[in-house]
Amino acid sequence: MFMDHLQESVLKLSSEKEKEKLKAFLNGQGLSMDKDIEYTMIITDSDRIVASGSFSDRVLKCIAVDNEYKGQGLSARVITHLVNEQYARGRTHLFIYTKPENRRIFSELGFYPVAEVRDKVVLMENRPDGIKRYLDEIAAQTGTIVPSAAVVVNCNPFTIGHKYLLEYAAARCEMLHVFVVWEDRSLFPAEVRYRLVREGAAHIPNISVHKGRDYIISNATFPSYFIKQYEDVVEIHAGLDLEIFSQYIAKRLDIRKRFVGEEPYCPVTAAYNRMMGRILPPKGIEVEIVPRMASGGNAISASRVRELIGRGDMDAVKELVPETTLHFLLSKEGEQIIKKIKAG
Repeated sequence: MFMDHLQESVLKLSSEKEKEKLKAFLNGQGLSMDKDIEYTMIITDSDRIVASGSFSDRVLKCIAVDNEYKGQGLSARVITHLVNEQYARGRTHLFIYTKPENRRIFSELGFYPVAEVRDKVVLMENRPDGIKRYLDEIAAQTGTIVPSAAVVVNCNPFTIGHKYLLEYAAARCEMLHVFVVWEDRSLFPAEVRYRLVREGAAHIPNISVHKGRDYIISNATFPSYFIKQYEDVVEIHAGLDLEIFSQYIAKRLDIRKRFVGEEPYCPVTAAYNRMMGRILPPKGIEVEIVPRMASGGNAISASRVRELIGRGDMDAVKELVPETTLHFLLSKEGEQIIKKIKAG
């Protein structure tokens, strides 16, 4: 029965006291509080939190209801509140990830399953055709579908190492699909990174560059707030992301191989690559790890380029990026990004 004495309110995330109260509630539900949440609503019984929900960008998360209060429609109240707030902010395409046992609850609230890691997590979205729209978009870009390969890149910014990887992969397949990670958490914005990849790879005839959007290594495909162990985080992140890739994207584009650059620096990316080598081959997708191009005895990386930019050593930067990236860095638009890098 609906309980009139339960009150909805917006949590003050600027208050450490309020945040600690939320953390304690989530911990009691077997969850943890994501660091990137930007909005949280709570339902209280007197001063006690009995339900909560948050979001970061377009992803609803940290949704929980106290066991004593389940069956009283509180999940619906939480989701309705969050969706209304998102719509007020102009965000209409929303995602939610939850435990598989909660799938039915969110289905009844207007969310549709996209992919699932069995017994761990299910990703849902509020559009019945969201993934289909994306597949239609990338297929239209591609034209004729032929047996092909894929590379996923961030390119923050595009280096001669990235250029080498794309040339190497394209020489070994009929068509190469390049997906640019679309999360705007890099110093170089997504649209800029996409542009630099297209310009830097324009000389490769059998290449199609796509925006990764919500379905390639995005905030939506990387849940973590209810995963306790680091190893589980990496495994589930990779499992969910690669399930979407193999189940939808690879099938639509007839992708039979994925090339990845060797990762000597970042342990998370290295672990992701290992997971890829374990998950994709049984699904009919070969994985090849390509050794990094080196300069001065060190692997070329975008992080090295940013470090040199921060030190103001543009002569060294010139040795690590193609003409197209250098041209951008010397432009007025690039100058603004250089200022941000130098400011730390």
